[in-house]
Amino acid sequence: MAGKKQFSTFTVDRLLFGVEVEKVQEVIRYQEMTRVPLAPPVVKGLINLRGQIVTAVDLRRRLGLHERAATDLPMNVVIRHEDGAVSLLVDEIGDVLEVEEESFELPPGTLAGEARELIRGVYKLKDTLLIALDTDKMLNLVTTAARGA
Repeated sequence: MAGKKQFSTFTVDRLLFGVEVEKVQEVIRYQEMTRVPLAPPVVKGLINLRGQIVTAVDLRRRLGLHERAATDLPMNVVIRHEDGAVSLLVDEIGDVLEVEEESFELPPGTLAGEARELIRGVYKLKDTLLIALDTDKMLNLVTTAARGA
């Protein structure tokens, strides 16, 4: 598999995102959440995942995208992180895709704001772009925001 990477994909606001397969713990349907008072707006709540308490991060809010309709329930992409598991709330789960490293490009200079920090780059696919998220930066920034920095 030299020159290729596998991504677990999902959509958020009709955009295709991906996270390296090895960072994904599991993908699950919507789970009831417990709100956390005084948590940053990106933290939607906490879920109980077979006895493990997992922070649920609203990816739409984290990336500065439009809010999800109240009637649309998100799915959970549970990511392994050094501080434990974190759930990314996404609109729809996609497939595992294998991409060629040659199709990778850095984010454009016109991409501004926090999103620029969170996007590693894009992979050009046949019909669309796969936006590769930098989960370490995303989750570190969530941890920093949760601490009130």
